[in-house]
Amino acid sequence: MKVIVLCSGGMDSVTALHWARREHDVRLALSFDYGAKHNARELPMAAEQARRLEVAHEVAGLEFFRRLFRSALLQGGDEIPEGHYADDTMRQTVVPFRNAILLSVACGVAESAGAEGVVIAAHTGDHTIYPDCREDFMRAMADAMRLGTYAGVQLLRPFIHLDKGGIAALGGKLGVDFAATYSCYKGGPRHCGACGTCVERREAFLRAGLTDPTEYETRRPLPAGPVVRN
Repeated sequence: MKVIVLCSGGMDSVTALHWARREHDVRLALSFDYGAKHNARELPMAAEQARRLEVAHEVAGLEFFRRLFRSALLQGGDEIPEGHYADDTMRQTVVPFRNAILLSVACGVAESAGAEGVVIAAHTGDHTIYPDCREDFMRAMADAMRLGTYAGVQLLRPFIHLDKGGIAALGGKLGVDFAATYSCYKGGPRHCGACGTCVERREAFLRAGLTDPTEYETRRPLPAGPVVRN
Protein backbone atom coordinates (compact mmCIF):
# COMPACT_ATOMS: atom_id res chain seq x y z
CA MET A 1 0.00 0.00 0.00
CA LYS A 2 1.20 3.52 -0.73
CA VAL A 3 1.28 5.41 2.59
CA ILE A 4 2.45 8.56 4.27
CA VAL A 5 3.73 8.43 7.85
CA LEU A 6 3.22 11.01 10.57
CA CYS A 7 6.75 11.39 11.94
CA SER A 8 7.49 13.86 14.71
CA GLY A 9 11.04 12.67 15.35
CA GLY A 10 10.15 10.89 18.62
CA MET A 11 10.87 7.21 19.23
CA ASP A 12 7.30 6.05 18.52
CA SER A 13 6.83 7.79 15.19
CA VAL A 14 10.35 6.96 14.03
CA THR A 15 9.68 3.29 14.77
CA ALA A 16 6.43 3.63 12.82
CA LEU A 17 8.39 5.06 9.89
CA HIS A 18 10.77 2.09 9.93
CA TRP A 19 7.86 -0.34 10.25
CA ALA A 20 6.04 1.29 7.34
CA ARG A 21 9.20 1.28 5.23
CA ARG A 22 9.33 -2.50 5.71
CA GLU A 23 5.63 -3.19 5.20
CA HIS A 24 4.48 -0.58 2.68
CA ASP A 25 5.48 1.86 -0.04
CA VAL A 26 6.22 5.04 1.92
CA ARG A 27 5.63 8.10 -0.22
CA LEU A 28 6.30 10.71 2.45
CA ALA A 29 7.24 11.27 6.09
CA LEU A 30 5.13 14.20 7.26
CA SER A 31 6.02 16.33 10.28
CA PHE A 32 4.24 19.31 11.80
CA ASP A 33 5.66 22.50 13.27
CA TYR A 34 2.84 23.73 15.49
CA GLY A 35 4.79 25.74 18.05
CA ALA A 36 5.54 22.96 20.53
CA LYS A 37 8.45 23.61 22.88
CA HIS A 38 10.32 20.60 21.54
CA ASN A 39 9.63 21.06 17.81
CA ALA A 40 13.05 22.61 17.18
CA ARG A 41 14.75 19.55 18.69
CA GLU A 42 12.60 16.77 17.27
CA LEU A 43 11.98 17.92 13.69
CA PRO A 44 15.66 17.58 12.67
CA MET A 45 15.49 14.00 13.98
CA ALA A 46 12.52 13.28 11.73
CA ALA A 47 14.38 14.73 8.74
CA GLU A 48 17.49 12.67 9.52
CA GLN A 49 15.56 9.43 9.93
CA ALA A 50 13.74 10.00 6.65
CA ARG A 51 17.05 10.75 4.93
CA ARG A 52 18.54 7.50 6.20
CA LEU A 53 15.59 5.54 4.84
CA GLU A 54 15.61 7.50 1.57
CA VAL A 55 12.06 8.72 2.18
CA ALA A 56 10.85 12.19 1.21
CA HIS A 57 10.20 14.47 4.20
CA GLU A 58 7.97 17.51 4.53
CA VAL A 59 7.19 19.82 7.44
CA ALA A 60 3.74 21.43 7.53
CA GLY A 61 3.56 24.67 9.49
CA LEU A 62 0.57 25.20 11.78
CA GLU A 63 1.50 28.44 13.51
CA PHE A 64 -2.08 29.14 14.64
CA PHE A 65 -1.80 26.47 17.34
CA ARG A 66 0.44 28.68 19.44
CA ARG A 67 -1.84 31.70 19.02
CA LEU A 68 -5.22 30.07 19.53
CA PHE A 69 -4.68 26.94 21.65
CA ARG A 70 -3.85 26.66 25.34
CA SER A 71 -1.41 23.94 26.40
CA ALA A 72 1.75 23.69 28.48
CA LEU A 73 3.29 21.89 25.50
CA LEU A 74 3.20 25.03 23.37
CA GLN A 75 5.69 27.88 23.40
CA GLY A 76 4.51 30.52 25.86
CA GLY A 77 2.49 27.96 27.82
CA ASP A 78 2.92 26.91 31.46
CA GLU A 79 5.93 24.95 32.66
CA ILE A 80 6.11 21.30 31.61
CA PRO A 81 5.23 19.17 34.66
CA GLU A 82 7.56 16.50 35.98
CA GLY A 83 6.53 13.07 37.18
CA HIS A 84 4.96 9.97 35.70
CA TYR A 85 3.46 10.17 32.22
CA ALA A 86 0.07 8.96 33.46
CA ASP A 87 -0.18 11.52 36.29
CA ASP A 88 -3.12 13.92 36.09
CA THR A 89 -0.64 16.80 35.85
CA MET A 90 0.37 15.62 32.37
CA ARG A 91 -3.05 16.68 31.13
CA GLN A 92 -1.58 20.16 31.04
CA THR A 93 0.36 19.02 27.94
CA VAL A 94 -2.74 18.05 25.97
CA VAL A 95 -3.12 20.17 22.82
CA PRO A 96 -6.88 20.24 22.22
CA PHE A 97 -7.99 18.02 19.31
CA ARG A 98 -4.45 17.96 17.94
CA ASN A 99 -4.57 14.54 16.28
CA ALA A 100 -7.84 15.31 14.55
CA ILE A 101 -6.26 18.37 12.95
CA LEU A 102 -2.98 16.67 12.08
CA LEU A 103 -4.75 13.66 10.62
CA SER A 104 -7.06 15.87 8.58
CA VAL A 105 -4.06 17.57 7.00
CA ALA A 106 -2.29 14.25 6.54
CA CYS A 107 -5.36 12.75 4.87
CA GLY A 108 -5.47 15.57 2.33
CA VAL A 109 -1.75 15.24 1.71
CA ALA A 110 -2.11 11.48 1.25
CA GLU A 111 -4.86 11.77 -1.32
CA SER A 112 -2.94 14.51 -3.13
CA ALA A 113 0.16 12.30 -3.21
CA GLY A 114 -1.74 9.29 -4.53
CA ALA A 115 -1.36 7.41 -1.24
CA GLU A 116 -4.00 5.07 0.13
CA GLY A 117 -3.08 5.15 3.81
CA VAL A 118 -1.82 7.28 6.67
CA VAL A 119 0.28 5.72 9.45
CA ILE A 120 0.13 7.08 13.00
CA ALA A 121 2.08 5.77 16.01
CA ALA A 122 -0.64 6.13 18.67
CA HIS A 123 -0.23 3.49 21.39
CA THR A 124 -1.81 2.31 24.63
CA GLY A 125 0.37 4.50 26.83
CA ASP A 126 -1.13 7.60 25.23
CA HIS A 127 -4.68 6.59 26.09
CA THR A 128 -4.55 7.68 29.72
CA ILE A 129 -4.33 11.41 29.08
CA TYR A 130 -4.90 11.97 25.37
CA PRO A 131 -8.51 11.40 24.26
CA ASP A 132 -7.52 11.82 20.60
CA CYS A 133 -5.15 8.84 20.84
CA ARG A 134 -7.75 6.35 22.03
CA GLU A 135 -9.04 3.65 19.71
CA ASP A 136 -12.64 4.90 19.87
CA PHE A 137 -11.46 8.21 18.45
CA MET A 138 -9.16 6.53 15.94
CA ARG A 139 -11.99 4.37 14.61
CA ALA A 140 -14.18 7.44 14.16
CA MET A 141 -11.36 9.34 12.47
CA ALA A 142 -10.64 6.37 10.22
CA ASP A 143 -14.27 6.37 9.11
CA ALA A 144 -14.15 10.11 8.41
CA MET A 145 -10.96 9.78 6.36
CA ARG A 146 -12.27 6.84 4.37
CA LEU A 147 -15.68 8.39 3.72
CA GLY A 148 -14.32 11.87 3.02
CA THR A 149 -11.89 10.93 0.23
CA TYR A 150 -12.31 9.52 -3.24
CA ALA A 151 -9.35 7.25 -2.55
CA GLY A 152 -10.93 5.92 0.66
CA VAL A 153 -7.76 6.77 2.58
CA GLN A 154 -7.16 4.31 5.41
CA LEU A 155 -5.84 5.17 8.86
CA LEU A 156 -3.21 2.62 9.87
CA ARG A 157 -2.39 2.44 13.59
CA PRO A 158 -0.03 -0.52 13.97
CA PHE A 159 0.85 0.24 17.62
CA ILE A 160 -2.63 0.89 18.98
CA HIS A 161 -2.46 -2.24 21.17
CA LEU A 162 1.23 -1.89 22.12
CA ASP A 163 2.75 0.00 25.03
CA LYS A 164 5.91 2.04 24.61
CA GLY A 165 8.07 -0.84 25.80
CA GLY A 166 6.65 -2.94 22.98
CA ILE A 167 7.42 -0.17 20.50
CA ALA A 168 10.99 0.07 21.78
CA ALA A 169 11.38 -3.69 21.40
CA LEU A 170 10.06 -3.58 17.84
CA GLY A 171 12.29 -0.64 17.03
CA GLY A 172 15.27 -2.61 18.28
CA LYS A 173 14.40 -5.45 15.91
CA LEU A 174 13.99 -2.97 13.04
CA GLY A 175 17.39 -1.45 13.70
CA VAL A 176 16.11 1.97 14.76
CA ASP A 177 18.85 4.31 15.97
CA PHE A 178 17.06 5.64 19.04
CA ALA A 179 19.92 8.03 19.77
CA ALA A 180 18.67 9.97 16.74
CA THR A 181 15.20 10.50 18.21
CA TYR A 182 13.94 13.16 20.62
CA SER A 183 11.11 13.00 23.14
CA CYS A 184 11.55 15.56 25.93
CA TYR A 185 8.67 18.02 26.15
CA LYS A 186 10.91 20.69 27.69
CA GLY A 187 12.88 20.98 24.45
CA GLY A 188 16.33 21.40 25.96
CA PRO A 189 19.69 20.44 24.40
CA ARG A 190 19.49 17.15 26.31
CA HIS A 191 16.50 15.17 27.55
CA CYS A 192 15.63 16.39 31.04
CA GLY A 193 15.00 12.85 32.32
CA ALA A 194 12.22 13.96 34.67
CA CYS A 195 9.23 15.12 32.63
CA GLY A 196 6.47 12.65 31.79
CA THR A 197 7.75 11.84 28.32
CA CYS A 198 11.31 11.33 29.55
CA VAL A 199 10.05 9.04 32.31
CA GLU A 200 8.03 7.07 29.77
CA ARG A 201 11.04 6.86 27.45
CA ARG A 202 13.30 5.58 30.23
CA GLU A 203 10.69 3.00 31.27
CA ALA A 204 10.29 1.83 27.67
CA PHE A 205 13.94 0.87 27.29
CA LEU A 206 13.89 -0.92 30.65
CA ARG A 207 10.78 -2.91 29.70
CA ALA A 208 12.23 -3.78 26.30
CA GLY A 209 15.54 -4.88 27.83
CA LEU A 210 17.44 -2.45 25.61
CA THR A 211 20.33 -0.15 26.41
CA ASP A 212 19.04 3.43 26.56
CA PRO A 213 21.34 5.59 24.38
CA THR A 214 19.72 8.84 25.50
CA GLU A 215 21.66 11.60 27.25
CA TYR A 216 19.61 12.85 30.21
CA GLU A 217 20.14 15.79 32.51
CA THR A 218 19.17 13.49 35.38
CA ARG A 219 18.73 9.77 35.85
CA ARG A 220 17.23 10.00 39.30
CA PRO A 221 15.04 7.03 40.29
CA LEU A 222 11.92 6.66 38.19
CA PRO A 223 8.70 7.71 39.92
CA ALA A 224 6.09 5.10 40.71
CA GLY A 225 3.10 5.01 38.38
CA PRO A 226 -0.18 6.47 39.62
CA VAL A 227 -2.62 4.32 41.56
CA VAL A 228 -5.37 3.05 39.26
CA ARG A 229 -8.80 3.31 40.89
CA ASN A 230 -11.86 1.49 39.60
